[in-house]
Amino acid sequence: MKIVVMGAGALGAYFGARWHDAGHEVINLVREGRAEQLRTHGLKIKSNVEDTEWKDPAVVEDPSSIEDPDLVVLAVKGYHLEGTIPWLKTLVKKGAKVLPLLNGVEHYEILEKELGEEAVLGGLAFIIATLDDQGHVIHTSDFHDIVFGPLHPSQEAICEELSVASNQATLNSRMSSEILEEIWKKYMFITAFSGITTAMNTPIGEIRSSPPTFRIAKRMLEDMQRLSVTRGVKIGQKEVDQAFKQLQNLDDHMTSSMHQDRRKGLPLEVEHLHGGAIRLAEEKSLTLPYIETIYGILKPHDGME
Repeated sequence: MKIVVMGAGALGAYFGARWHDAGHEVINLVREGRAEQLRTHGLKIKSNVEDTEWKDPAVVEDPSSIEDPDLVVLAVKGYHLEGTIPWLKTLVKKGAKVLPLLNGVEHYEILEKELGEEAVLGGLAFIIATLDDQGHVIHTSDFHDIVFGPLHPSQEAICEELSVASNQATLNSRMSSEILEEIWKKYMFITAFSGITTAMNTPIGEIRSSPPTFRIAKRMLEDMQRLSVTRGVKIGQKEVDQAFKQLQNLDDHMTSSMHQDRRKGLPLEVEHLHGGAIRLAEEKSLTLPYIETIYGILKPHDGME
């Protein structure tokens, strides 16, 4: 496959390098600063699973130079979504489908409106990784999972092709026929995990040691489950319990990318995650008390105003 990774941060760079190692053509479409970093230092992955190095990664700063792309993996933070639209339009006109790996759900309506429904696949990823000072990926979890599926019947073929490509790579992948449910289950989990770790400014282990604090994470899962029902998505108490068990089973040192961003003084995705949930709830006259509380705690730290 010819895969364009737009936003070669920790997530995009990780999966892009894995597909490259499997023999696929991967192009990193990035801004000037990240482009210089990749050209100077290359791309290394330090991983609990398997280390790798891409000494001379393909880097471009202008999508017009890319010919015949099959897929664009959109791996930017939610607050950078608007700036990607012109580049995405250029690549979609060249025949590419777009696989968003952003957290949340609001971006699907935006992307489908701007690019057309047939252009946007459903996707999500589970990975805990960050970039070091040289822009190399530090992968600190044992999981590196990507889930994708068609949101339109015309997308079956590209999803099958991506499934083959991903099965050849050092990562866990799964094609889902119920991708909307998968997206919402991830949204539910990451809103609770990122919310509690970032608000408490500590990894999950210390939070679990305080049952009243850890209980807030479960209440956020329950808020998100109620929201999903109003959006017509089949998520129930079983999925809440599974997500809470997942939080219970994480290693003590694990934390969210949002918490890592807070520690680095970077902008947060709180508006895209928690703010988005609140906006969707308001459309249905639903209140999310725990999500709203965590949103209020995190908003002064988001660095976006």
